[in-house]
Amino acid sequence: MSHRPFPARRSVLRGSLAASAALTLPTALSAAPAFALSGRPKASWGVQAGDVTTDSGLVWVRSDRPARMIVETSATESFRNPRRWHGPLLGEGSDFTGTTRLHGLPAGEQIHYRVLLADPDDPRRTGEPVTGTFRTAPVKRRKGVRFVWSGDLAGQGWGINESIGGYRIFDAMAKVDPDFFLCSGDNIYADGVISATQALPDGSIYHNVTTEEKSHVATTLADYRGNFRYNLLDAALRRFNAQVPNIIQWDDHEVRNNWYPGEVIGTGTPYPAGTKLDDLAVRSRQAFSEYFPISTISGRPDGRIYRKVSHGPLLDVFVLDMRTYRNANSPDNQTTDPVGILGREQLEWLKRELAKSRAVWKVIANDMPLGLVVPDPVEGKPNFEAVAQGDPGAPLGRELQIAELLRYIKHRGITGTVWLTADVHHTSAQHYDPSRAAFKDFEPFWEFVSGPLNAGAFPANALDGTFGPDRVFVKAPTASNVSPAEGYQFFGEVDIDGDSGELTVRLREYDGTVLFTRTLQPGRVGQ
Repeated sequence: MSHRPFPARRSVLRGSLAASAALTLPTALSAAPAFALSGRPKASWGVQAGDVTTDSGLVWVRSDRPARMIVETSATESFRNPRRWHGPLLGEGSDFTGTTRLHGLPAGEQIHYRVLLADPDDPRRTGEPVTGTFRTAPVKRRKGVRFVWSGDLAGQGWGINESIGGYRIFDAMAKVDPDFFLCSGDNIYADGVISATQALPDGSIYHNVTTEEKSHVATTLADYRGNFRYNLLDAALRRFNAQVPNIIQWDDHEVRNNWYPGEVIGTGTPYPAGTKLDDLAVRSRQAFSEYFPISTISGRPDGRIYRKVSHGPLLDVFVLDMRTYRNANSPDNQTTDPVGILGREQLEWLKRELAKSRAVWKVIANDMPLGLVVPDPVEGKPNFEAVAQGDPGAPLGRELQIAELLRYIKHRGITGTVWLTADVHHTSAQHYDPSRAAFKDFEPFWEFVSGPLNAGAFPANALDGTFGPDRVFVKAPTASNVSPAEGYQFFGEVDIDGDSGELTVRLREYDGTVLFTRTLQPGRVGQ
């Protein structure tokens, strides 16, 4: 593969690292909404790029006051003869965040960018530029593709602990030198409080950076914005954002644990009784769209998040939304289920796009696992949160929709599908095969699980035999809610070789240690 070595990429980040230094006192930043009105606009929260293709990408920034966003791009970090992009006016309506779309970029090249924030009343007054970089996708397959994925950040009360390096896993992911990062959901835990300290099993204390917005569950738009902003207090994450573009999806904790459309909270703690989760989801979705550079379809009431991101001839990434369109959590044993976990419109979109794809590999980014049983018991009812419900027989409930999709993939002759997920707070590899399954009308495939990034780790979930999963590898603690200080934090790496087309998956620990490796051959099934 023709990736540039990691140290060369880091040299372009001096401006970003200088901006990161401004966050050494996170409580001072998180205390605002009052913004200083003197001086020049500042971008102390760093920069991000997202949804990068062969010729385009999105760049994000947040200002400390009203400002005009300006982006300059260059082939070199010297920024000689830069190309300039005039972005939006950043103001209170977007929490002073903004995204600028770059287009007409050269394919397969390192793009250096810097963001300047200009005084709206005097464009000559600009703040210190903040720099970043990303690689556009190649148009020729021989360059190969490498990316990392994981999910679940700041969960179960385990926040930024500077004594262990903060969100240290992001430094390990950066060293892999990926083309992009696929975040599989639970970017925040809006339903989780982060206190200043938590006791560890050995009697020591886990120390958290704290903010006012993380002292209670999120219910207002300001609360959700504060949750997304909390993570940007971490220096490792800001460094990572400045050098690795992302593809972001969401899951339940962006709103509330195990939420589904139409859900109403029946108790009064810690949410007011009668709280409609749909109302909270609207606020969270707005903050989500403000704090990440994502290419979604605008003008829809659901704020559509599912999409396909093409990364050259080797790879298409199908980013699913298994949260917004699902039916209610239930025992999930019904014999008909027209809504399922994707909703009919998203399912038909996924079928069409998979059939149209000419990429060698088609990564399906599912924010919930397929064959792992994820319970959601309510008032004694054996409700379930994901697809599986523990019945190893013929498909029932949400499994019916997955069976329909797997059958479609088989009969349309679609090759190269690989499923990647997070959510369950351990890492594992499952191979699904009809010879072991109750439902047999599909071709074998792999599903790989990774995470958490910085959250409590949990024991491995039970498997459901409907689609014949075999857990080839797993690493998980035996106790529940193991802290990031004790390990069990994971990410996955996907490396596609440009010459052979082989796809290699590596499951890694928080420090980059490889735990498991599997290489898949292009154009084959049943590997």
